[in-house]
Amino acid sequence: MNRRQFIGSTAFGAVAAAGIGKAALAALPEPVIQTSADTAPPLMPPSGRPYNPVVTLNGWTAPWRMNQGVKEFHLVAEPVEREIAPGMVARLWGYNGQSPGPTIEVVEGDRVRLFVTNRLPEHTSVHWHGQRLPNGMDGVGGLTQPQIPPGKTFVYEFVARRPGTFMYHPHADEMTQMAMGMMGFWVTHPRNPHPLIERVDRDFCFLLNAYDIDPGSLVPKVNTMLDFNLWTWNSRAFPGIDSLNVRKGDRVRVRIGNLTMTNHPIHIHGHEFEVSGTDGGPTRRESRWPEVTTDVAVGQMRQIEFIADEEGDWAMHCHKSHHTMNAMGHDVPTMIGIDHRGLVGKIQQVEPEYMVMGERGMADMGEMEMPLPDQTLPMMTGQGPFGAIEMGGMFTVLKVRREQRPGDYSDPGWFKHPPGTVAYEWTGAVDEPARSGDAGAAAMPRARSAPTVELAVRKPGGHGSH
Repeated sequence: MNRRQFIGSTAFGAVAAAGIGKAALAALPEPVIQTSADTAPPLMPPSGRPYNPVVTLNGWTAPWRMNQGVKEFHLVAEPVEREIAPGMVARLWGYNGQSPGPTIEVVEGDRVRLFVTNRLPEHTSVHWHGQRLPNGMDGVGGLTQPQIPPGKTFVYEFVARRPGTFMYHPHADEMTQMAMGMMGFWVTHPRNPHPLIERVDRDFCFLLNAYDIDPGSLVPKVNTMLDFNLWTWNSRAFPGIDSLNVRKGDRVRVRIGNLTMTNHPIHIHGHEFEVSGTDGGPTRRESRWPEVTTDVAVGQMRQIEFIADEEGDWAMHCHKSHHTMNAMGHDVPTMIGIDHRGLVGKIQQVEPEYMVMGERGMADMGEMEMPLPDQTLPMMTGQGPFGAIEMGGMFTVLKVRREQRPGDYSDPGWFKHPPGTVAYEWTGAVDEPARSGDAGAAAMPRARSAPTVELAVRKPGGHGSH
């Protein structure tokens, strides 16, 4: 993190709602700017009530200052550059140098004051998604407050009334600003032990977002409604998404928010989890059941919990298969089974770098070092200990290790499998597999052939004919 000198407070002073004392506005808290895409370590609370902090995947938690018992934050809405994955940088809009902006962590009962400075080329506002607060602090431009003009600072102030998993995002020119990456996570920790909120050893959070960025481009197409080509977690695509590194036996919580235009069934390998909370609060225990995939719909938050009791490198991803791909071409034809022999040489006379692709499926792309346009990513990428992982987009790895120390979030490297626990090639005799050629015959018997019938057709006013 680095601190940036902020311009004088005399240029500001517009307030989202009346009733905030002038003393509170005498000096703004200095905004802290983050430009690294690495996952920052948890921010242990230096002041205010204690809590067990979260870890934002490829993100960070905003620091604050205490001002006469009020926890003060400063968000700066501004154009940012975000590395989507190594080799591709996008020009987005975000907060405090990043998209998404920093996670805000508070404790139930905290009085929170948020200064929001607008450095965008148009007005904005901030909606505090899921919060119980005064109507004038809800952040819907034109409805509950005037818009924040460029160059102005507004103040939001309310009490964090209930613990849970929330987010923040604009409610002004929402289609453009959210498509450009303006969003952030909010976590309110319980003040006292809560009957429905377990204490966990690791607490991760991230937002689901998506972009449509043409190869060679830097800026998303904000009018796209369906055909996105980059599916991301916290504006990062695999292999740019950090792994979730935990100790065997840890109780792990993962908080997920969805601000894309479609739902995402999030799936974890090797473990069962329960949905322990939503943006409406913790779920009742009788409503929970074990599963390995949970669907996160548009605008929803899901909080899942599990015991990491199986060592290994376990995949974690959206289960929509095209959401684990990068820079997809929606009009690429299926070439499976087409014989390219004799054709490649002719095409290479015109385009020397032409390569055969797709006649056996698309897995070859995971191994091939194909030349790509600037500012894009291969559809399949990432190398594992056994070769190409052939993934992209919303994909990462849950790394469970016996030797991982409590509080250690560093990457332990690839899992060392015990002897005899990796699938291997069989070299012995193989019997012919049984095959089914009449599946469904009992339930849906084949219809018997109908007898041939000769029809006589008589045309009106004419002679009959056959």
